[in-house]
Amino acid sequence: MKLFLLTFLLTPPYNSLLYAQQTLIKGSVKDGHAFEPIQDVTITIEETDQTTRTNALGEFIFSSNIPLGEQVLRISKEGYKIKRYPIVVYENQTVNITDITLEFDLSELQDQFIITLSDDELDDETIGSDNITGLLSASLDVFQRTAAFEFSSSFFKLRGLDSGHGSVLINGIEMNKAYNGRPQWSNWGGLNDVTRNQELTSGLTPSNYTFGGVLGTTNINTRASQMRSGGRVTYSSSNRSYSNRFMATYASGSLKNKWSYSLSLGRRWGNEGYQDATLYSSNSFFTSVEKAINDRHSLNITGIYAPNRRGKSSPNTQEVYNLKGIRYNEYWGWQAGGKRNSRIKEVEEPIVILSHYWNINNKTKLNTNIGYQFGKLGNSRLAYGGANRIENTDGTVVFERGGSNPSPTYYQKLPSYFERNFPSDLEFAYGAQQAFLNSGQIDWQQMYDANMISAAQGRQATYMLYEDRVDDNQLTINAILSKELNDHVLFNAAINYKKLKSENYAQVLDLLGGSGFLNVDSFDGVQYDLKTPNKVLGKGDVYGYHYNMLANTMSAYAQAQFTYNRIDFFVSGSLINTRYQREGLFQHETFQDDSLGKGDKLSFTGLGLKAGATYKITGKHVLDVNGGYITRPPSIRNSYTNSRANHNTVPNISEEKIITLDANYIFRSSLIKAKVTGFYTKLENANEISFFFADGIGHVIAESGTQQSGNDDNEFIQEILQGINKNHIGVEFGIEAQVTPTIKLKGAASVGQYTYANNPDLYLSSDRFENLYLGTSKLKYYKLSVGPHQAYSLGFEYRDPGYWWFGATANLFSKTYADISPLTRTDNFFKDDDGLPFIDYDVTIAKVLLRQETFKDYMVVNLVGGKSWRIQQYYLGFFASINNVLNEVFKTGGFEQGRNANYRQLRDDKALSKPVFGSKYWYGRGATYFLNMYVKF
Repeated sequence: MKLFLLTFLLTPPYNSLLYAQQTLIKGSVKDGHAFEPIQDVTITIEETDQTTRTNALGEFIFSSNIPLGEQVLRISKEGYKIKRYPIVVYENQTVNITDITLEFDLSELQDQFIITLSDDELDDETIGSDNITGLLSASLDVFQRTAAFEFSSSFFKLRGLDSGHGSVLINGIEMNKAYNGRPQWSNWGGLNDVTRNQELTSGLTPSNYTFGGVLGTTNINTRASQMRSGGRVTYSSSNRSYSNRFMATYASGSLKNKWSYSLSLGRRWGNEGYQDATLYSSNSFFTSVEKAINDRHSLNITGIYAPNRRGKSSPNTQEVYNLKGIRYNEYWGWQAGGKRNSRIKEVEEPIVILSHYWNINNKTKLNTNIGYQFGKLGNSRLAYGGANRIENTDGTVVFERGGSNPSPTYYQKLPSYFERNFPSDLEFAYGAQQAFLNSGQIDWQQMYDANMISAAQGRQATYMLYEDRVDDNQLTINAILSKELNDHVLFNAAINYKKLKSENYAQVLDLLGGSGFLNVDSFDGVQYDLKTPNKVLGKGDVYGYHYNMLANTMSAYAQAQFTYNRIDFFVSGSLINTRYQREGLFQHETFQDDSLGKGDKLSFTGLGLKAGATYKITGKHVLDVNGGYITRPPSIRNSYTNSRANHNTVPNISEEKIITLDANYIFRSSLIKAKVTGFYTKLENANEISFFFADGIGHVIAESGTQQSGNDDNEFIQEILQGINKNHIGVEFGIEAQVTPTIKLKGAASVGQYTYANNPDLYLSSDRFENLYLGTSKLKYYKLSVGPHQAYSLGFEYRDPGYWWFGATANLFSKTYADISPLTRTDNFFKDDDGLPFIDYDVTIAKVLLRQETFKDYMVVNLVGGKSWRIQQYYLGFFASINNVLNEVFKTGGFEQGRNANYRQLRDDKALSKPVFGSKYWYGRGATYFLNMYVKF
């Protein structure tokens, strides 16, 4: 009998009767043009913060804690105009609003195209260009949108942290690289139309997919059925990183036969960006197909292929910029009437993701994903000084080194070198200056001539172009569970497995007219591979190093979110285990017993705990507080001291610790939106590894007992900082005011202080020695080089009812610091070649020499505007922006060179009007434009 009553109660007719006795608000939302249901539309009862979303049929329902009387529903979805719908709610009655229509927001298209150049400004290699442009492109937060659109050109870093502190996912699959922990945005560059459907969380706020990082999470949803139906064709022109862009996209939406699909292709190209000879060639292909098996199960497969190739630009000393201007790039030279760049970055890493969506019931969903990414990443550069290693009949080895550094900015070619060494005869300096002004680029023909002469003499090539290659194969499997335990509690959990095999090697690309290149160290004749000594390499052969990096990661997280009328809160925990192992395929002569075969396994276990609460004082005033404690494994890059040569790891390596807190006050009304955030993050026990040539360390090498060579005072080293602590503290503020129906004022500010919090240990390694301990580096209280510590923005937007708009912003940047040299801050700084302190050491002068450089404040003014039309079923329009309209010249970052490793060398160099080894800088672009034209149907 009980079973019969239960079945009867759950049948649709009686179920509806039960609902009829409750207070309900329900309805459905459709596209105003296609009149198809729209999924994931946000419905909010204003002044209460009660929110729900539409399902796949475009339907929504409120069934508990509904306020009575006159209410207003706020109906919103990205890409559509916001609609406010007044209703009257009576007790125990149903408000039924069916087929509410949302109109496509033409003016919204302006934001869609501001972000399109983010991938070149998220280059993973340069310390100054790892910002938050792409990460925050979908955010509706006033401050974050300003940071993304206005601050990014100055390489501003949110809270002073790099992108490795945020998690980026595609359909629930994490895309952060195991090598450095950062996402490779160019893997899906040029696919803006199909990667705009993003679910973003800021900071520590909870994500339904992953535990996330200090900077939050971004999940790019490429599920075919959830893409807006229709097509779009776009053409863009710019002078920033590429000259032309074309994109075409079509999405079917949800089809009646339960199939959905989306296709997109694009091309970006140009012979030169803002910097000289920065070629750009990129193609992008995307497809997503979904099959709804039944009402509960659906399968989706996504394929992304975005090969891209672009020329790099160089940081330069101030001497070089003064001679050649801020567009100067040392990496290229003329060849056969065209510009040839020696530093080309090429990325070709396709992504395939198979996703299964299972609606177990109305309260429980399970998403299972299998992702596979493979392909190559290459960075080319010149090798010079090619070696000739000859064994005499008595067994002795004669090692001969070839030509000099081909870089046009090599210090022995610049005027400063001759001014220092020939101060009484400036004719040499003047000659160097004129040669640099008249040419100042790589001489490709000279290298070809030198190689052909060597070949005619039966000798190996002096110069060669090679590529540092990383060929990754990565498999990821995960399962993501979401369950509504009741009307107030949402439970999320996920488990992830990731397996990576990364093959690393250098490959000969071009012998530049030579007959072959010897596989030995060009500086001291050390064999790179004893298995094949003195091997002469041809095009396509492996050069210098060859090893596999194997990584396995298991992780899980669980999270509970609690939602009530006045307070929301959450708690989340995570566990991660990471294992690394190096497998050497070359046997290095210096490290014969520690380079070939598999090394020891490294294992790290990370824990994470975060919690937060939101207190809704009223519908307009909200307080939000979050805190977290995270231990995370170091990246591959920061685990091995010299992975190209041996298995050795960073001494005393262990997990990095993060303590972070933030507090937010949010004000929202129909006219004003504002948010103030205070934050504090402490990083502990971090590792960093840098690579450069150092002078003045001969006594260190001698004291280590390392075998001497002819250039002991000059060594290419790996500088290892171990146990670094950092403090990040600051305030963020954002406000926008709709002062009239057409005019909006907006402002934002970030005031932070990012500093070293201790004196970490410093070790040196090279291809001749390993982990020489130099003591601590006195870094405490020095500022971190993370872009501007302070940034301010003030602007306005005018949006005309006739669908044209115009906006302007003024952005002020302050407290930008050059990156300091840790080696210069060790005890080695005041020691002479004999290891004893300098007799002429002056403490006052030393303090001046070690003072950190602060760049000048600067202001950048940006303009933006556009116009849209609707012609029957077509939407037409254009959008244009001019950045840095006043052509302000400013430094965005820089670093001290490590060549002057001791007091006397640094003192003598800085005493010159043009230091030989002065700091190197990046300059921001001058005035640039971006023009976009599109048709949507």
